[in-house]
Amino acid sequence: MSSATVGVAVGAVLAISAVAFGFWAMLLVALFMAVGAVVGRVVEGRLDLRGVLDALRGKRTSS
Repeated sequence: MSSATVGVAVGAVLAISAVAFGFWAMLLVALFMAVGAVVGRVVEGRLDLRGVLDALRGKRTSS
């Protein structure tokens, strides 16, 4: 799936949730979508969670 297709799908889901349930529900849906994307990347092995946490703490490594 191309990134444009994914973007259209995400936009459609957020638009439908905003129209049907309101602004705060749309933000909640967006938060759940972001968490799902992060979990999916961790499970696939495409995201190193330890490296992200180290970067957020300000630790830098050369490896």
